[in-house]
Amino acid sequence: MLERLGPEKVLLERAQRRNYAYDGIALGVTPALVILPTSTADVVEVVRFAHQVGLPIVPRGAASGLSGGAVPLEESIVVSFTRMTALSIDPQARIATAQPGVVTYRVSEAARPYGLFYPPDPASFRTSTIGGNLAENAGGPMCFKWGVSGDYVLGLEFVDASGQVHRLERQAYDLVGLLVGSEGTLGLMTEAKLRLEPLPRYTHTLMATFAEVGQAAEAVSQAIAAGAVPSKLEFMDNGCICAVEDYLRLGLPRQAAALLLVDTDGDDPQVVAEELAWVAEACRQHGGQVRLAHDAAEREALWKARRSISPAIGAIKPKRLNEDIAVPRSSLPAVVRAIEALGRQYGLQVVQFGHIGDGNLHPNVLFDPRQDPEEKVWELLHEIARVALRHGGVLSGEHGIGFMKRDFMPEAVDPTTLEALYHLKAAFDPANRLNPGKVLPQTYSPLPESAKLSP
Repeated sequence: MLERLGPEKVLLERAQRRNYAYDGIALGVTPALVILPTSTADVVEVVRFAHQVGLPIVPRGAASGLSGGAVPLEESIVVSFTRMTALSIDPQARIATAQPGVVTYRVSEAARPYGLFYPPDPASFRTSTIGGNLAENAGGPMCFKWGVSGDYVLGLEFVDASGQVHRLERQAYDLVGLLVGSEGTLGLMTEAKLRLEPLPRYTHTLMATFAEVGQAAEAVSQAIAAGAVPSKLEFMDNGCICAVEDYLRLGLPRQAAALLLVDTDGDDPQVVAEELAWVAEACRQHGGQVRLAHDAAEREALWKARRSISPAIGAIKPKRLNEDIAVPRSSLPAVVRAIEALGRQYGLQVVQFGHIGDGNLHPNVLFDPRQDPEEKVWELLHEIARVALRHGGVLSGEHGIGFMKRDFMPEAVDPTTLEALYHLKAAFDPANRLNPGKVLPQTYSPLPESAKLSP
């Protein structure tokens, strides 16, 4: 295998391999080998080789994930899909066919000349790849109206744990839906058929600021109850606002406790304007100060603020721990207030942002390991997860479980369902070689010291 793939596709030097031990938030074990396939045939060969030598496989996209999903927890073969970048557009069928290494934004850019676009747009859309998005079932600012990655997958090609290639369409037993969101633990996706949508003709944008975090959540609930279906509905608390303003100098109001960014879109300008008016009125009724974007440049500046949150808050403290809870919209006011209170209780800085339209929040615990014990940070993270569960929510809206939240699973899933998940994993991957240590609790396999949070 090594001879056929050659030195351009096989990385053997430790310094090279070390670069594949991390994702967006965690550092793991240096892999034994790193393979850079360019075709499905390469992936098949790697899987069969791994089976022969008894090494696990860890699939990796752009490594922008935030749950440790692409991090090797033991000596492994990392399969990095960044060279599998073939992309084609069928405008008549409104389908994009993409290999897993295609950067997300490239799909919409390729479809735009045909008046089409690909709605799933995670904040990392300029770096994240289709394979990673599908592995985590990523959402993004447009998920409330347009849905998440899995809603746009019409078919998949994947390589199973034995090296067999399967081509799936969505039908009675929806194995496509099973593979999407499985975090590389059931198979290695090598191609996807993605549904495209016509570009909306009109888009309106507003920003609303509030003196209290819960007011923003209450405004969102009222606007949606009134019938508004915004294409984007995003939330930032004061910590995020100040961090982004320090980072970009956009003139954001530092005194605001919370900020909402809202887009409405469609082909009927009257409906688009009416929906935005419903949102504006709900914001004003809950104490919000509303500002409308008057042109495309102003809209782009506002959305640049949202997409820059992650790097901006990374400059506040040496480390951060990212949560990804999703709760019913009716619970949002209570949840954001409870998380604020937990941060004060633990004496740790917590910033909150996320896709508030579908209840997906990203509380981040910011800390300095020289002053803040990491055990205390993990305890706070666990309490935030419990807040979500108490309010009928789930552990992850789009970032996945990875290894960061796998030990919370027994509290989130009943024992019968958890046992069924183990059986499902065993059916697809009986030797547990595909991304082991992710998603399902493995109390018999403690985390290695090197798999703790990266600096």
